[in-house]
Amino acid sequence: MSERNEYDEHNGQTEVAEQSRPEYVDFTVDDFPGGLAACLEAILMVADQPQTVEDMARVLVVDESDVEDALQALRAEYEGDAARGIRPRGFELRHTARGWQFANRAEFEPVVSAFVTDGQTARLSQAALEALAIVAYRQPVTRAQVAAIRGVNSDGVIRSLAVRGLIAENGMDPDSRAVLLVTSEFFLDQMGLNSLDELPSLAPFLPSVAEMTRPGESDEEPVS
Repeated sequence: MSERNEYDEHNGQTEVAEQSRPEYVDFTVDDFPGGLAACLEAILMVADQPQTVEDMARVLVVDESDVEDALQALRAEYEGDAARGIRPRGFELRHTARGWQFANRAEFEPVVSAFVTDGQTARLSQAALEALAIVAYRQPVTRAQVAAIRGVNSDGVIRSLAVRGLIAENGMDPDSRAVLLVTSEFFLDQMGLNSLDELPSLAPFLPSVAEMTRPGESDEEPVS
């Protein structure tokens, strides 16, 4: 393919991307320090499941080939380069059949295990207790549904609960394809319960999953 044809093809892809720009996207990747690579890092940092190149390209309104190239460059960057004195990271950018996601490197499992063990003895924060109660009484729920009830982003506390082994992923929501969260057997052990049926009756004070997801009926500010 000639340089002219490559140029025309790239411009054509860019025009298609612009035409399909979601109405809620009022920025370009060049508006941010670090450009496309930094935007991809921001998305993957908060994502609760692997993300496809197609989805990220659509949100960022860029070509899929540019997203693929940026992801490959980031993965190589995180691997480090001993010859150039660049250290590897404690995490990696992993590609699976479902998409791209951040993950801890396998060789750091002893470090993560020690952290998890130490965390079992620490008290849960008020925010973590709120999120845990929501998962316990409204499971299975998505991260977005937990955040909708609390009124704030809950990714951090959910990660903390998962690290402690109190909650776990259990399938995906058929509509949103978001990961569903449930409490674990360890949660029951820590609570001294034989089953979830023994939980105190607090459910009437929490909105139902239907109320959490019913469009156009919330007076709250959007969760950022």
